[in-house]
Amino acid sequence: MNKAEQFIQERLKARADSGSLRKLSKLHLPVDFCSNDYLGFSRSAVLKDRIENILLQIPNLSIGSGGSRLLSGNHVFTEETESLIAGFHQAASGLIFNSGYDANVGLISSLAQRGDTIISDELIHASLIDGARLSHASRYTFKHNDIAALEAKLKLATGNIYVLVESVYSMDGDLAPLTAINACCNRYGANLIVDEAHALGIFGKHGKGRIQELGLEVFARVVTFGKALGCHGAIVLGSPALREYLINFARSFIYTTAAPLHTIVCIHAAYQLLTETDHTPIITERIKQYTLTMELAGITHKSSESSIQTILYNSAAEAKFAAESLQQKGLDVRPILSPTVPKGSERLRICLHTYNTNEEIQILTSQLALLKQHE
Repeated sequence: MNKAEQFIQERLKARADSGSLRKLSKLHLPVDFCSNDYLGFSRSAVLKDRIENILLQIPNLSIGSGGSRLLSGNHVFTEETESLIAGFHQAASGLIFNSGYDANVGLISSLAQRGDTIISDELIHASLIDGARLSHASRYTFKHNDIAALEAKLKLATGNIYVLVESVYSMDGDLAPLTAINACCNRYGANLIVDEAHALGIFGKHGKGRIQELGLEVFARVVTFGKALGCHGAIVLGSPALREYLINFARSFIYTTAAPLHTIVCIHAAYQLLTETDHTPIITERIKQYTLTMELAGITHKSSESSIQTILYNSAAEAKFAAESLQQKGLDVRPILSPTVPKGSERLRICLHTYNTNEEIQILTSQLALLKQHE
């Protein structure tokens, strides 16, 4: 065994010994409390029909895009879709990326230069962290959702300042105090970048997100399509100048094959569906029902206004045992383990959807109560 193979084996063994070795799962159970398909769009027959109808109207439709958007991969329909989305979100302009990860990495790494400063909430997504790491800017983190801690770091900042937060955090489902953060950024001339991945479809009229719900203006937003929209990809929303800059400098946009037109059609049709129907009252009711049922059952949990709910455990073993017990009852609940979350804060991450019935929520709660009795 050469040194590289030995290194690989040792790292895998360390993960296995700590109970945090990741494996791909083919598990698909009847009751979904796991996926990010909050509005059920990925399973929507209405959306599927709409997609098919749009595809039939596009002449000479190819399976793949054939190249990057700067070469053969651009299409008038893609740019029309970007305009549609920007209009929905009351943004001046938008640029579609192949994934939320690509969008965050491309945006942050291309913007921040040597002498600039990136300040990020300590719990931001890995894609934002990686984008910051790829830049040559000075980097600081601040205590989660702590305005005083943010301001202390802003006082140290030089050059162009970029503050990175999520509007809804993906592990706890808690909300950023965006109004206060935005006001703080404005005082120091900082550029606020907000990842709205888990806010689309859930907050604001017609699910437009928390920025519009709060009536804020920020430097840039990243909106992803793989959660409530049931599709794939993401868009960076900002000024026309920012869009042109990213086309010229964002490496994750420039040096990748463009998404196939079928993907763009799915996104376009999903936004039409968002525009026509406001799903937020339904998902809000499901969240309220879950919270009430958990409280009546006396189960300790981290309550959230979002679709993401969590139950904390003291170890990976406890979280995995709880998840496996629920899965045996047909409930698709997955554990989140270290190093995705800090050791000792392993958890069940429960995602609520418009298609979860009150009966399913009651069954979930009853099973969780039984588990707590046996701890």
